[in-house]
Amino acid sequence: MRKRLARRIAWVMLAVAVGAAAPSHAITGTVRVTVAKAGFVVGAGGGKGVLTFRHRNYPFTVQGLSLGLTAGASINKFVGRAAYMKELSDFSGTYSVVGAGGALVGGFGGVQLRNDKGVTISLQGFKGGLEVSANITKVVITLDQSRSTPD
Repeated sequence: MRKRLARRIAWVMLAVAVGAAAPSHAITGTVRVTVAKAGFVVGAGGGKGVLTFRHRNYPFTVQGLSLGLTAGASINKFVGRAAYMKELSDFSGTYSVVGAGGALVGGFGGVQLRNDKGVTISLQGFKGGLEVSANITKVVITLDQSRSTPD
């Protein structure tokens, strides 16, 4: 019962934070991504996702490296928003991440990424596996525009 209440509170706080973080004048896209990661002190991960932007779906790949407290392995399924994009090409690039999270069979995590073009990606979702992390990460996102599909 406590877990259920804690999850509901987390979802409400998340909804408020996402709504407050995306001003109406910013161009935003929706992001879905699945990332697998593993490590001990230095972690590495990669995955795939889809950016929905201006009524089209654009697949992308994610590759990252983290340094700090990292122990274990996990699968992360995140959803969120990419804000402050002027053009589609602004989405690709190297992002800096500062985040923390944990998973013991299952857990909830969130992360915020920002690249040098000013694009901010806010993601939240569930983690599965056994992992504890508090680290600084660099993530490279590569967009595959040739495989876009209508939304």
